[in-house]
Amino acid sequence: MGKYFGTSGIREVVNENLTPELALNVGRALGTYLGDGTVVVGKDTRTSGEMLKRALISGLLSTGIDVIDIGLAPTPLTGFAIKLYNADAGVTITASHNPPEYNGIKVWQANGMAYTPEMENELEKILESGNFKKSPWNEIGTLRKADPKGEYIRKALEMVELKSPYTVVLDTGNGAGSVVSPYLQRELGNRVISLNSHPSGFFVRKLEPNARSLSMLAKTVKAMKADVGIAHDGDADRIGVVDENGNFVEYEVMLSLIAGYMLRKFGKGKIVTTVDAGFALDDYVKPLGGEVIRTRVGDVAVADELAKHGGVFGGEPSGTWIIPQWNLTPDGIFAGALVLEMIDKLGPLGELAEEVPRYVTLRKKIPCPNEKKAKAMEIIAKEALQSFDYERLIDIDGVRIENSDWWILFRPSGTEPIMRITLEAHTEEKARELMEKAEGLVREAISRA
Repeated sequence: MGKYFGTSGIREVVNENLTPELALNVGRALGTYLGDGTVVVGKDTRTSGEMLKRALISGLLSTGIDVIDIGLAPTPLTGFAIKLYNADAGVTITASHNPPEYNGIKVWQANGMAYTPEMENELEKILESGNFKKSPWNEIGTLRKADPKGEYIRKALEMVELKSPYTVVLDTGNGAGSVVSPYLQRELGNRVISLNSHPSGFFVRKLEPNARSLSMLAKTVKAMKADVGIAHDGDADRIGVVDENGNFVEYEVMLSLIAGYMLRKFGKGKIVTTVDAGFALDDYVKPLGGEVIRTRVGDVAVADELAKHGGVFGGEPSGTWIIPQWNLTPDGIFAGALVLEMIDKLGPLGELAEEVPRYVTLRKKIPCPNEKKAKAMEIIAKEALQSFDYERLIDIDGVRIENSDWWILFRPSGTEPIMRITLEAHTEEKARELMEKAEGLVREAISRA
């Protein structure tokens, strides 16, 4: 993590750390890094989006880069447009599921994958040096506007097909998914009931699509006797799902179900997930011919592994899914279409969810100043390795120790001043016992750091 870029691009409070000046300079740095070519730029619904987008575009144009402005666009649409227009990179102005006072800048490669930490480091170096390419007056980049939404929907309909229509309640959280997701569902032949679909930038609910924030969606699904409820975060790179009974389907369960469906749809192969994903996924996909590979947290790490191993599907237990046959950009909108296809082929979601093994997962966030994270992790790594009796260690991102019936992950957040503990065990009692011990260890490490 650099001075500007965290786990998921730049994400800061607007007009405090994220200013038009910074956006301008990120544009100049990206243009300098690329040298020449075309960049697609889109933004989510936040009130600060237009301001930051225009500053960033000015920076790009000043270096001779041509810009295609796709306006209000969910992250998946930016990724799609990069390939559609043969661009060299893309930028989404978004802070994903962060509160409305935040915004961010996330950069995408020509193949639709997010910039890797190494590439972001190069941008940081250029930003820090202030040594930007300056094009003469007659070589400044050109700006054009484009709308790839129709093309996105047309292409999605070539890959997803339903035999019957369904009633879908869609909660786009007043985010950028509002301008694509309901329309794709309607084109699939479904009856769509929209919640929070006016893209105002003022968010009616918390943006992370989890059980707590989707209580209204759950109630609406029941009241309307709908077949499924689908929700997105601010830039629609994530999906949250409510079954026909109005129950939120836990992220881990949904990840297992869709991974299993991808194996049925595209054939046996590798499923890529992150170090914070539980054992249910392995247990569910093995009989279907799936082999699980774990990598660092973050969509770029998942996409990277998919590209390397030619996997069938990649996903995080946060509702972030990557369907490589479609694109290497995480896509909650296309994911929504796949959920409907899965219901169409395999049956009601509530019944499918029963087939996924359930273990006890506990999560804890412990405040930890950013400057203490590295030292605290050193102490945790040393102490955890001594005080727990484990069989395997994965240290590609934080420290994950595991046995056949439990695992614990200690990991500093890339976006907030906190240390995260995630663990899973077969029984509630064991999970609580492990969490008590793990929490004590982390608090002690932070105080000593």
